[in-house]
Formats: sequence, C-alpha cells, structure tokens
Amino acid sequence: MDPGQPRLRTIQPMGYEHLEVVVDGAVATLWLNRPQKLNAMSQDMWDDIPNAVADLDADPEVRCVIVAGRGPAFTVGIDLDLLAGLESRDGSPAEQSRRLYALIRRFQETNNCLANSSKPTIAAVHGYCLGEGISMITACDLRLATNDSLISIRETRVGLVADVGVLQRLPSIIGSGHTAELALTGKDIDGERAGAIGLVNHLYPDQKSMMDGARELAGQIAAASPLVVSGVKSVLAANRGRDLDQALDYVARWNAAHLLSDDLREGIAAIAEKRQPAFKGT
Repeated sequence: MDPGQPRLRTIQPMGYEHLEVVVDGAVATLWLNRPQKLNAMSQDMWDDIPNAVADLDADPEVRCVIVAGRGPAFTVGIDLDLLAGLESRDGSPAEQSRRLYALIRRFQETNNCLANSSKPTIAAVHGYCLGEGISMITACDLRLATNDSLISIRETRVGLVADVGVLQRLPSIIGSGHTAELALTGKDIDGERAGAIGLVNHLYPDQKSMMDGARELAGQIAAASPLVVSGVKSVLAANRGRDLDQALDYVARWNAAHLLSDDLREGIAAIAEKRQPAFKGT
C-alpha cells in the first residue's frame, strides 16, 4: 500500500449516530458529528468512540487517526442533560455508588481507547474544547488547535471533579503547576495560551488551515514504518511509571523482538538506492 495514494471512503456504520469516519489513503479522520449541539457528548458518543477506534485500530490500511469536530466547535463536553440524568435515588447509597463507579470507568474508556490504540492519534481543536474535550485531547498523541480555540477543565465550574483522564494525563504534558491552575480555577484559555504552555504542538489561524496541517502531519507519520510507529508509541507509554533503567530495559526488549524486520531491510535498501521506502509493517 502506498500511504500517499488517496482512497477516500466514508464509514458510518449503523448505530454511529453522531460519529463519522472518513478514510483518505492511510489517514482516518474520526469526526464528532453532532454540530447542532456543539458536539456535546451524548451517551451514544461515549459508547461508540471506543468501537470506532477499535475498528480503525484493526484496519491495516489506516496508519494515523485525526480526531476533529464538525461544526463550530470541537466539543463542549458532556451533554448536560446526560449529566443531570446521572442522579438516581433508586437503591441504597452503596448501590448508587457502585452504579456511578461503573459508569465513570465506562466513560474513561472513551479516552483510554485513544491512548491505547496502536495507531498515533492527532487531536484537531477549534472553537470550544471543554470538559471531556480536554480529557479527550490529552489522551491523543499530538494536539493541534486554532488561535481562537477556547479550552477549559470546565467540570470545576460545574461542581464536579474531572474524572475521565485529564487530571492524570495533563501533568505529564504541561507540568503540575499549569495543571493545578487550570483544574483549580476551571479558567478558559485560548489557543495562544495553550501553545505557550505546551498543551498543543501547533497553532493555526482557522479550522481549514489546521485540518490541512493535521493531514500533512498524519501523512508524514503514515509514511514511516507502521511497526516502528507502533513501537515508538508503546515505548513512550512504557516510560511512564518506570525509572530510567526499567524504561531502557523495556525498549531493549521491544527492539530485540522487532528490530530484524522487513521494514528495516527496506529502509536500508531505500537509502542505498536513493528512493522513498515502501514500508509494510512487517
């Protein structure tokens, strides 16, 4: 497969009411598609994102995934009607707590699937990126944004401790001080501030230029060996929670198992023959 060869296809299986998946060559875009509600996360969206990501993860032709929002915003976070409906007086307090715990863990998987996918993920943020929005983008590998994006750990201002991943992932991206400021105040920051503190990799003047940039970046990733890309993502994830020697041992073991690959031989041959390599992930 040539990663640079476009082959546009749209996947919107039955049941994906508010998601749209577009595959262009080796790059897939997972669109949050509830624009009339500013992509507020309804129950079906929480449930369907892990299924959509699993489908893309299993697709050998897809090498990178962009996550973006249709309409004027990335997402305003959880649908407030859904949030209000979480209160239940059925059963004992212990039973209610068990139900809430199970639901929170289920919601966490919506972001975990992006972090755990073997395919690199790029968040493309424009307009509002509130609450679950910032949790979702911190689960992605790379983040792009428009200058006028509005990003916030909005749960704090609603009266809720953010519980779907942002407090766990954000410190390793922007540091504990910036994380504490955003989480304790629930303040809004724009794209420029997000870039200054390292939350986003690149800024763009508008959504069109950002999506062009996202596709270009995804194409660069897709042109690399998928075996190596998956390995880099695995090694970076393994660094967390390990000391230096343990992390070095992990990458040594990973390369011992995967280094002698067809892709390595192809890469060496391409350099010698002064051509672009055609990696297959084997």
